[in-house]
Amino acid sequence: MCGIVGAVAQRYVTPILLEGLKRLEYRGYDSAGIAVIDTTQEIGRVRVAGKVAGLEKALEESPLDGSLGIAHTRWATHGEPSTRNAHPHVCRDRVALVHNGIIENHSELRAKQIAAGYDFSSDTDTEVAVNLVHQFLEEGLDLLAAVQAVAKELTGAFALGVISNDEPGRLIATRRGSPLVIGLGIGENFIASDVFALLPVTQRFIFLEDGDVADISRQAIVIYDADGRVVQRPESISKLTADAAEKSGYRHFMLKEIFTQPRAISETLEGRIENGRVCEDIFGARASEVLDRVKSVTIVACGTSFHAGMVARYWFEGLAGIPCSVEVASEFRYRKPVVRPDALFVTISQSGETADTLAALREAKNWGFAHSLAICNVPESSLTRESELVLMTRAGPEIGVASTKAFTTQLVALLLLVVALGRRNGMDAKVEHELVRELETLPGKINAVLELNDAIEELSQQFASKNHALYLGRGSMYPVAMEGALKLKEISYIHAEAYPAGELKHGPLALVDDEMPVIAVAPNNELLEKLKSNLEEGRARGGQLYVFADTRIHVASNPAVHVMDVVSVEDVIAPIVYTIPLQLLAYHVAVLKGADVDQPRNLAKSVTVE
Repeated sequence: MCGIVGAVAQRYVTPILLEGLKRLEYRGYDSAGIAVIDTTQEIGRVRVAGKVAGLEKALEESPLDGSLGIAHTRWATHGEPSTRNAHPHVCRDRVALVHNGIIENHSELRAKQIAAGYDFSSDTDTEVAVNLVHQFLEEGLDLLAAVQAVAKELTGAFALGVISNDEPGRLIATRRGSPLVIGLGIGENFIASDVFALLPVTQRFIFLEDGDVADISRQAIVIYDADGRVVQRPESISKLTADAAEKSGYRHFMLKEIFTQPRAISETLEGRIENGRVCEDIFGARASEVLDRVKSVTIVACGTSFHAGMVARYWFEGLAGIPCSVEVASEFRYRKPVVRPDALFVTISQSGETADTLAALREAKNWGFAHSLAICNVPESSLTRESELVLMTRAGPEIGVASTKAFTTQLVALLLLVVALGRRNGMDAKVEHELVRELETLPGKINAVLELNDAIEELSQQFASKNHALYLGRGSMYPVAMEGALKLKEISYIHAEAYPAGELKHGPLALVDDEMPVIAVAPNNELLEKLKSNLEEGRARGGQLYVFADTRIHVASNPAVHVMDVVSVEDVIAPIVYTIPLQLLAYHVAVLKGADVDQPRNLAKSVTVE
């Protein structure tokens, strides 16, 4: 989940590398560092513990000037966050290397290298890789051949950027399992973990495939596949602009991303609905043929995306009449599931590089799942390239680590899929038209909920001193409660749990007292009266209730029940709409507690390691 940037140019590259790291900091911010080959052909390096801002300050005191360099922002796996464990790693002043991923056979390699006389200055798994490059250079290989040899020695997932003062105009990059992209300039070229890092300098990109090794200089790029054959990878032109990753006047990226959800949903729907019907070709060229065969759905995802899948299960079964199972990817990949005939394997990932979800997709192919479909926000990601069908969410860049607009656009994409499958399973055309009409009202409904921002900010003051919170929901609102609890714990560090409201009396009620706020989502649906009874159980035990309720149901406020009226919506889109106030609540509580909203401790945005 670390961030890599590299550049080879005629100009000094440190400002480019530093700006790239700032744009990649969502991938990790435990430490940061830069290494360049300076004008004397020596490797200069500056590293700091903590965030990129600290690195920027250190570079003011110790500038690095050179036209070839690599940089890194770290999410710690092996070794604590510290300067000594920060990348780039250097071996004997000859080779510098940055790494994203995990080298699984690092212990074995370390033992061999210690026996060969290599010293280790860090606790990371990465240091064995830079030592290996040095070893192969000592054997007479050039830098390209050395990195190709190293890639064959490593077990695990990795993306590497490597430079050596033996060849001060050459940058070598390789990937297996971790993302890496080449940025194309005029007389200069770049690498990065994400296109966002390079948007200030280029919009032309080449996405490396698994096993590729790229030999990059100012004037040329040569790419070799895992077998050492020269290959051509297509060039893509990004439609994103450099300011797509700016805060645009908002205090935090998360707040910006909450408020841009109406637009993100509109863009996710654009061109995908025609005359009240969902267009099937949005899923891919063979979509109709594949969807005709589908008799069941298995959804696999992690974190917030898993919650989106849980909501969709209610839709697949209740609206489309199709059996649906939802699995946590990190567990599913190690199971031996019973595969239903004609099952559609659906993966959900914001980044398209989530390691557990990718591994589950690859296992699913071996297990005999008939077809696969990815719901993703990043074109050219590994998940989209490896899936048979794809539906992009068009959420745009999501920089805040706590996902917001990715979640709601995933739900919209899933509902489009529900409709497409439902019409094959007896869904009446009138029902489809109604569902489409509800989807088209979503941006307006969410704008109405966003008008509650000031009231929710005031309400959040009652949570600032709390250490625990309990979220409740029934039916499709249960996964919404789970997502709300996840947001609160992610960014405010308040311990939060979510339960189906009917389970309150089966254990969680023991926790309820006047110090345990209970947050409930209460749309006007068939489970409303059941939910009200569950809430009375909590109030009778002294609980403080915070209810986000449909304006039509007239829940009375009192000193123990705090009601926030939410715009009336139909049941099918209620999970999407009721997500918004829970996002705002988590945001404002985190701000009050002084937490780092966009970069919460111990977390990173794109989970590319197991």
